[in-house]
Amino acid sequence: MADMLGKYELRQVLGKGAMGTVYEGFDPIIARQVAIKTVRLPDPDDVEAQEELARFKREAQAAGRLSHPNIVGVFDYGETPEIAYIVMEFVDGTTLKHVVDKKERFELAEIVRLMEALMAGLQFSHDRGVVHRDIKPANIMLTKAGEVKIADFGIARIESSSMTQAGTMLGTPSYMSPEQFMGQTVDSRTDLYSSGVMLYQLLTGEKPFEGGLTAIMHKVLNTEPPPPSALSVTVPVGFDAVVKKAMAKRPEDRFATARDFAQALRTAFTARLEPEAAGFGLGADDFNDAEATMVAPRRPPSAPASAPASAPPAPPAPAQVPGAKKSSRLALLGGGAVVLLAVLGAGGYFALSGHAPDHAAPAANPPAATPVTPPAPPPMTQAQREAAFTAALGSLPCTLLTGNDTGATPQLTGLAGAGAPQQSLSGAVQSLPDAALLANDTVTFSGPYCDALNAIRPYHPLYGAPAAALGLGLAGGKTTLHNNDLITVVLKTPGYASYLETDYFSSDGSVFHLYPTPSDKPVLFPAGSTKILGDPAHGGASWQVSAPYGTDMIIAIASSVPLFSTARPQDENASDYLPALRTALQTAASSGAQLSVSALPVITEAK
Repeated sequence: MADMLGKYELRQVLGKGAMGTVYEGFDPIIARQVAIKTVRLPDPDDVEAQEELARFKREAQAAGRLSHPNIVGVFDYGETPEIAYIVMEFVDGTTLKHVVDKKERFELAEIVRLMEALMAGLQFSHDRGVVHRDIKPANIMLTKAGEVKIADFGIARIESSSMTQAGTMLGTPSYMSPEQFMGQTVDSRTDLYSSGVMLYQLLTGEKPFEGGLTAIMHKVLNTEPPPPSALSVTVPVGFDAVVKKAMAKRPEDRFATARDFAQALRTAFTARLEPEAAGFGLGADDFNDAEATMVAPRRPPSAPASAPASAPPAPPAPAQVPGAKKSSRLALLGGGAVVLLAVLGAGGYFALSGHAPDHAAPAANPPAATPVTPPAPPPMTQAQREAAFTAALGSLPCTLLTGNDTGATPQLTGLAGAGAPQQSLSGAVQSLPDAALLANDTVTFSGPYCDALNAIRPYHPLYGAPAAALGLGLAGGKTTLHNNDLITVVLKTPGYASYLETDYFSSDGSVFHLYPTPSDKPVLFPAGSTKILGDPAHGGASWQVSAPYGTDMIIAIASSVPLFSTARPQDENASDYLPALRTALQTAASSGAQLSVSALPVITEAK
């Protein structure tokens, strides 16, 4: 490509994806810095590529009618004999996804500010008949000055447009509304649902629904996520109602407009210090009162005249306290947490005051109690332990775990994301009946790879047969590579003939397909055979480490049937590839194919 595209100068590449390239450009006529998104014009017979081009034009049409501080502006659209391009506002900053993937958390006030800016942009868009349909952190830009801008109207629906009809399922699964999953016609309330999902993620650090496409669809249509305040102590209870209404299953139960969403969010934020007045739940005094009612013994209506003022009243007999058992039963029905507080509080009261419980009047000379040692539970069998471990650990998000129970000590190996996933794993391990016997040798990693692990985890049993496992490693057993080192991947197929898929995920959200490449024909490798990638001595392409450095991830899959009927592009965005991978894996599994998956973090450093 020349250094000029029409009247625009092309200065540098900002990013590359499956469909095209984004450049930093310059309009010399009005001296304005711009971003230029390009796609190659497809063959007339390529129906899928023609649809992608239609979406590309739709992005220009949709965003081109919107001029708002919270929307990335579109200035121009053009075509050459080879490519189509959109000229848009240059945003000096990053995406919200980039921040979220680094596990950075926002203060509550900042979350409210970001969401109010998003709602302002959506309200402007909806007022002009444009529904975005793909609101997610990857499509929210944050400038260095802190401004919020909505980007990528590629699958937007323009009212009265016939380009996207009911029956078409478009969007990003984790943020899609029920009506999108069901292929129904969408309206502005779909954007509000996706915004509610994003608000949930900002408040808790977790998406409300995780898993493969089928699992997410089932949850979106049939289940409710835990309220945000149950996952994070920093979230006021009042925000639960806002998220619940935004994510209502039926569009008519959601906020009517983005403006209403923003107002409810601001109200919850303002009232966070006055939960009782706002009707959001019990205050601290309510819990204290409930505990006092449960714990404090009732005093008699009047003390005998002869009783010394300093003498403590005698504890009443059960008949004198007719409400005691009723109060206890009401607390039990009201919630186990209150019961636990009451029991602990009562024990503390009796220990400090010297009073015995109401129902245990002290005997004159109580007989000495004979201590009774409860019998020790029988040790768990290996099968019972494996079943218990699988139930507790096998479906933890952002993990890929392997159990080994053949030695003297059960062992857990594999991967877990740093932060919340690793904490969830630690908590689950501690809850196991034989936790003390388990050697936990898992490795934590950083980086935006949870979605990739969640996509392949259903096909990796915690206690799978070793012979059915796919081997994955770097040459020489390395885990860290330095600048200019060759990236040489060693694969060993499982105990059945299989096709291989090996993908290199980078922290910028891109995926490079190491094998097969678009020019490779499908090869069925014999069981237990070795495939080496990236070594010039074995032929094929080779790759070297270069900046930027950090933690990358290799995902490998062995399948007894080919996963994809057509070759994937050499490199693409993870957000485009992972939905296709989930579908391919589900299709293969439903056909009875054998599958084995593996993952390997790769740390890259400068020398």
